Amino acid sequence: MKLKPKATLCTLVAAAFLSSCASKGDETATVETKPVLFVPDDLEVTIWAESPQFFNPTNIDVDVFGRIWVTEAVNYRDFNNADGHMHNPEGDRVIILEDTDGDGVADSSKVFVQDKDLRSPLGIAVVGNKVIVSCSPSIIVYTDLDGDDRPDKKEVFLTGFGGLDHDHGLHAGVAGPDGKLYFIAGNAGPHEVSDKSGQTLRAGSVYTGGSPYNTKNTPALKSSDGKIWAGGVAFRVNPDGTGLEVLAHNFRNSYELAVDSYGNMWQNDNDDEKAACRTSWVIEGGNAGFFSETGVRTWAADRRPGQTIQTAHWHQEDPGVMPVGDLYGSGSPTGIVLHEGDALGEQYRGLLLSSDAGRNIVFGYKPRLEGAGYNLDDRMSFIASVDRDNVDYRWNKLEEDQSKWFRPSDVAIGTDGAIYVADWFDPIVGGHQMHDREGFGRIYRIAPKDKKLSEPRIDLSHTEGQILALLNTAINVRNQGFELLKSQGEAVLPSVKAILGEDNPYHRARAVWLLSQLGPKGIAIVEGLLQDSDPQIRITALRALRQAQPEKIVEYCNRLVKDASAAVRRETAIALKDIPLGQSSSLLLDLVNSFDGHDRWYLSALGIALKGKEENFYPLLLAHFNHPAPEAWPANLASVVWELHPSAAVEALYQRAGSTKLSQQDKEKALVALAFIPTQESANAVRSLADKLPNDLAEQSQYWLQFRKTNDWSTFLDDWESPGTRLPEAQPELLRLRQEVANKELGVDRRLAAATELTNSKAGKLHLVYLASSNALSDTLINQVRGKMLEEEDRQLSPLFARFFDPADSIGFMVEDVGKLTSDIEKGQTLMYTNCISCHKMGDTGGELGPILTYIGEKYDKLGLLEAIVRPDAGIAFGSEPYLITLKNGAMLYGILLSDGPVVTVMDIYNQRHMLDATVISDKRQLRVSPRPSPRQLKLTEQEVADIAGFLLQNSQKLASR
Repeated sequence: MKLKPKATLCTLVAAAFLSSCASKGDETATVETKPVLFVPDDLEVTIWAESPQFFNPTNIDVDVFGRIWVTEAVNYRDFNNADGHMHNPEGDRVIILEDTDGDGVADSSKVFVQDKDLRSPLGIAVVGNKVIVSCSPSIIVYTDLDGDDRPDKKEVFLTGFGGLDHDHGLHAGVAGPDGKLYFIAGNAGPHEVSDKSGQTLRAGSVYTGGSPYNTKNTPALKSSDGKIWAGGVAFRVNPDGTGLEVLAHNFRNSYELAVDSYGNMWQNDNDDEKAACRTSWVIEGGNAGFFSETGVRTWAADRRPGQTIQTAHWHQEDPGVMPVGDLYGSGSPTGIVLHEGDALGEQYRGLLLSSDAGRNIVFGYKPRLEGAGYNLDDRMSFIASVDRDNVDYRWNKLEEDQSKWFRPSDVAIGTDGAIYVADWFDPIVGGHQMHDREGFGRIYRIAPKDKKLSEPRIDLSHTEGQILALLNTAINVRNQGFELLKSQGEAVLPSVKAILGEDNPYHRARAVWLLSQLGPKGIAIVEGLLQDSDPQIRITALRALRQAQPEKIVEYCNRLVKDASAAVRRETAIALKDIPLGQSSSLLLDLVNSFDGHDRWYLSALGIALKGKEENFYPLLLAHFNHPAPEAWPANLASVVWELHPSAAVEALYQRAGSTKLSQQDKEKALVALAFIPTQESANAVRSLADKLPNDLAEQSQYWLQFRKTNDWSTFLDDWESPGTRLPEAQPELLRLRQEVANKELGVDRRLAAATELTNSKAGKLHLVYLASSNALSDTLINQVRGKMLEEEDRQLSPLFARFFDPADSIGFMVEDVGKLTSDIEKGQTLMYTNCISCHKMGDTGGELGPILTYIGEKYDKLGLLEAIVRPDAGIAFGSEPYLITLKNGAMLYGILLSDGPVVTVMDIYNQRHMLDATVISDKRQLRVSPRPSPRQLKLTEQEVADIAGFLLQNSQKLASR
């Protein structure tokens, strides 16, 4: 399909002017046109490739020739985007792009493969002659044996990932500095994946929705390693498909995992509420904190009184959860990479690039070691389509200014050291939708203004060329050099050892990994680097030796346990996580000694090292500190006990929580630790505290009793009653009537009479919706009850009834027409608070049933927001999918599912939370409609919709610019 060139970021239709200035008395003016993209002053942006060379780019990678490979998602969400968008009946494609004449513009585009098994692939890694494509449910490897840029072999490398045709499925892979393949998958599980040696990874949660294929998920699944992994998972695997190993879990939808030359992992994770996106370093073995630990509850179900959404969203006040990193608010993060080269200037070496399609930006970070973790506070707007983030967006000018259509889906480093950014050009992001029906896309190239970068000629047939590949800026090109050098063994030791003298520390780190795989002599060199002056190299050496010499881990940790760097000691703790306590306890106690009591990354490492060993370590810990009275615990001991919360600590924690000598913060932490101990003794302790503590701590104790009665303490609090755990009023007669209506063996008159009787109550009407959603109502029955269903005056329920019983429940007007209207911001504010605030939060006001509106303008542009308002069913926000819950006593609940499993938590349509034992539930049904009323149901005019959208966007802009 050939597309006409169209005005986008470069031309901006008539070239929107940033400034027009003329000296006094001069009739001519110097006009400065808006740049293609905003970047630092010493860099420039050019358009390297664009449609029709490729369409809808989801991910890119670079091969040894400097060519860029692109995965397309033309067949993206056909179930939700069938309205005239492009479609490839033979499947989605992988495209190879090349600049053959070196003029900085791609002039060659060829199809590597088109495959019906490729439906919206989200990742690509070109590793030698193997092209590794991530496309749920499988990792597919295409091998080009003869170098003709066509696959000669196709292998399903691993399969069983959830998320078919879903943004939350399997994401891109990358070759790590150790030669292994690293991947990350989102939370559209369950994932049940077996490697070539039969080891099985299982990961699930309560999340369903987003596509018609993601209808069932299962939390608390146990993998072959005996552990329970929840939600999204990061993992690595050997190139031969063996050795599948989970590295971290409980992400929401981290789009990509970046692995730098030290072996550090970086990710950027999406959020539910558009207020809690983040970029973070990933600690090995870490729990990223999106769901409860086993995935049975959402963060909303676990949110405590007084907690901010940002804190609750990533369980940041729970033990066993890694720190959040840079929590930057609204957005839709995508591709991520760390720039390790010097081609752009040494000031850009070590720059972490994190794309965010929702914010029209690629953020830049310069991570620096701080304590046991990495500081990401210096976030900058490195590449953006609107001047340094989208806060200057002018919502009434969308049709003239398409700058907010820049949707960076990935960022990669070329063999020349330039940065390449893939742009999925579209007015909206998220909700499994797209509005650009032509599938347009671009790849931008960012390079120095005063320096011409050229592609290096890498000849892999000899050692010098392999070294050149190893030191290249393109990640998977480095892997080719690594593997070829490794195959030569000790013969290349002098050449590889020489790299240790280079100025670039990332080059040194790559040499460390390679040396550790070049036999005993190479290992001996790496062992010496455990004393290197650079803590990052010491960390890299330990990581490499853990893989090369696992039997000597304790010996290596002995050398580092008292290292001056907290980061090195953190890595030492991680190295001990699979070592029996009998061999590691003295080392772990030394590590506790040097813990300052506050560094959360250090504490996380200790918790990971002691996972499953808590009960046995606790008496050793107390003895090490000479059994101090609980009120006299030093900060490091108190924090470690909080993190481990062993059952033997109940009495000590009880004393600390009830102390009159400790600070409020210390007492609250002791109470939280008690709440995470799943024993009768802990439940009794909190119950006692609820009776004796003053005011706020008593209220917190009451909260924990009410909450834990629905999960960990359900069998320990039989005689304790709370309003939050009481069942809705029993209505067995309604359930009997529903069964009569559905019974086709009964006469039509009896079924009609039963249906009519159900319309006499709200709960009865919900039973009828249940039947309608399962196509169990004939036209005769629908016509019988339609009038009474549509007479409903309850504003929370009438939209639902209209969706199923009103054939005239249509939009009534066009989004494009509304977009042409000028907004009255004051009227929009009044209308928003009148119509929306009961379900949506704006600032500190409003309900929590729907997505937060405070920063909605950072996610949507004008047309995107109008689409969400006018067509509520078109893009239901993740986490806002409504359910009908039928209880065995005949009661019905309509709302959002917050947790599943043994205890089911529902936030009903009136913002009331219900925590239910799963045994009382007869049926749970997810509805494919939004709980949000349409403008027609709210009796809003086109102008009033425009007013509401205008207020929301302007308010977001004001808040974002503060």
